[in-house]
Amino acid sequence: MRQLPLGVRIPDRALFSSFLSARNRQAVTHLQALARGEASGTVWVCGAEGSGKTHLLQATCVAASEVMRAGYVPLTQLAPLGVDALEGLRQLDCVCLDDLGTVIGQGYWERALFGLFRELEERGARLVVSALEPPALLQWALPDLGSRFGASAVFQLRGLDESEQLEALALRARLRGFELPEETARYLQRRFPRDMRTLYELLDTLDEASLAAQRRLTVPFIRSVLGG
Repeated sequence: MRQLPLGVRIPDRALFSSFLSARNRQAVTHLQALARGEASGTVWVCGAEGSGKTHLLQATCVAASEVMRAGYVPLTQLAPLGVDALEGLRQLDCVCLDDLGTVIGQGYWERALFGLFRELEERGARLVVSALEPPALLQWALPDLGSRFGASAVFQLRGLDESEQLEALALRARLRGFELPEETARYLQRRFPRDMRTLYELLDTLDEASLAAQRRLTVPFIRSVLGG
């Protein structure tokens, strides 16, 4: 099966296996079943920045593309193209629309989304979307579209607490082929914003720097790379 060629590259690490479910197990389990073709319908994933929405949508698309036609559309990047960014999605079996809130409230976008929603629903296909907020809290230009999304499976992602963040960073490190000392992970938590997107980006930067310098990820080495 194939993934929609939109010129958008999904990172190799965007997999279910690299996502720490923690208190979001129900959402992950549902999306895994959907990606395997064992479930259909519409799923709405919401949560704060850095809570894992993009990771889960990309992981769903990657897993689904193994057994069906799937596509991932980051609307923050592609919205400037207009509704043409939705071209060809109706023929897919699994459509993942990231950052839907970017276009909500714009009538022409919502009319296009309504048509896509109905066609996928009639075909028994799958639609997974993400936004910061649940459908009921958004200002819809087409209330009927809002009510349809409101009737979908809605999952509010919960951010990771301090200990879960340490576990997630250790998992990320293992998948990259190295062990992350706990004192190093705690240093990152203390000195930098505690959203997982920032922490993951810092870890990736440090991994590349340690490989280039052939150094372990000690606190002194981190200070030399990141400053402070």
